[in-house]
Amino acid sequence: MSILIKNGRVITATDDYMGDVYIKNEKVTLIGQNLEMEADEVIDASGKYLFPGGLDPHTHLDMPFGGTVTADDFETGTRAAAHGGTTTIIDFAIQTIGHSALEGLDTWHKKAEGNTAIDYGFHMILTDMEDDRLSEMKTLADEGVTSYKLFMAYPGVLYMDDGMIYRTMKKAGENGAIVCMHAENGIVIDEIIRVAVNEGKTEPKWHSLTRPTLMEAEAVHRTISISKAADVPVYIVHLSSSDALEEIVTARAEGLPVYAETCPQYLFLDYSYYEKENFEGAKYVMSPPLREKWNQDELWYGLQTNNVQIVSTDHCSFRFKDQKSMGKDLFTKIPNGAPGIENRMGLLYQGGVIEGRISLNRFVEITSTSAAKLFGLFPKKGTIAVGSDADIVIFDPHRKETISVNNACTHHMNVDYNAYEGFEVKGFTETVLSRGKVIIKDCKYVGKKGDGQFLKRGLYSGIK
Repeated sequence: MSILIKNGRVITATDDYMGDVYIKNEKVTLIGQNLEMEADEVIDASGKYLFPGGLDPHTHLDMPFGGTVTADDFETGTRAAAHGGTTTIIDFAIQTIGHSALEGLDTWHKKAEGNTAIDYGFHMILTDMEDDRLSEMKTLADEGVTSYKLFMAYPGVLYMDDGMIYRTMKKAGENGAIVCMHAENGIVIDEIIRVAVNEGKTEPKWHSLTRPTLMEAEAVHRTISISKAADVPVYIVHLSSSDALEEIVTARAEGLPVYAETCPQYLFLDYSYYEKENFEGAKYVMSPPLREKWNQDELWYGLQTNNVQIVSTDHCSFRFKDQKSMGKDLFTKIPNGAPGIENRMGLLYQGGVIEGRISLNRFVEITSTSAAKLFGLFPKKGTIAVGSDADIVIFDPHRKETISVNNACTHHMNVDYNAYEGFEVKGFTETVLSRGKVIIKDCKYVGKKGDGQFLKRGLYSGIK
């Protein structure tokens, strides 16, 4: 199958030019101007941007949590991602406490294989790394799982104490891998929650009020300190606050290999959403929680200065009607997480490019290129270049849409609400190619289940 995309404006993290792109055998094989060649399909992209397919390095599909399972599995979640212009995800496989991490990887392979609309890789959530399991980390890396996620939150479920964190980090560094950290002081937070519940504070807003920014900042500081001692690069996931960002800025000023992502929810939503009536605030229960609105400007500045390198989604969807409602009487029983895998690129184009916060090149960098580089997928993914996978988004910069659960062009996630309901965006994903095959066209999915392939990722090589 060959495709010739004509007259597009090609945007990468470093380039911006008018050109034609010729695709054959799943790869970009030629880029030029006024190309005249035979192709099975010719697409006219006049007036449109050609972006590299988005790479979302933080998703949770078909994941058990809090007595239920996320609403999106690998079929519905990756299809929704594709609609939004994301052509690669890195999901989180989970090691169950007391079990082998390799067993956890096998479980996630079975969940994903033959079900995905786009390409995918895995991080591994490690929960139990006693000495006799440490060798499994090298096996994971050999299998292309070259990043491990640890938790300072959720005691008794995913939490690791500092000693085990150090042990795991040290081995990760020796293996050439990178450690992702959920940085919240779960021990202190649980105590704050205990006191609040005893005082009868049960509404959704107390999820936020019991998880102060200081406990995020403290955990980020501790993560950096332990990683420095263990000599390993670290990646702080879902950074949500100015307090925590200050710790990142300080570490990077010292030249430490410390990286961070934030998410659209922290750039566009704020604490006021928890004050919604009729339990509506439960839709926004996630960890870390939404913060006071002024933090948004600080996080955007972090993206502008490259102290924050990536915007992921932490897509972790639960239906409002029958899943979030599990915590109707007590906020601690509300499943943590929110949907967003489909809306990331549209929101960032609107809030970043249209509203003048970032350039087109930086937009590509934070939605695709930096993640591809940091997590061992570049230049296969994350750019439009000869030899790269033909993951390309044809993007109409003039089309306007209103994000809504009722808009068939903006909502394909398997969940009964949209966290960005009513948000207007200018700029919209029109056509999506995954490895040279058109899978999204005019708001319709035209691929087939199982199109996506598992990606073995390379070892950590660093980014600026």
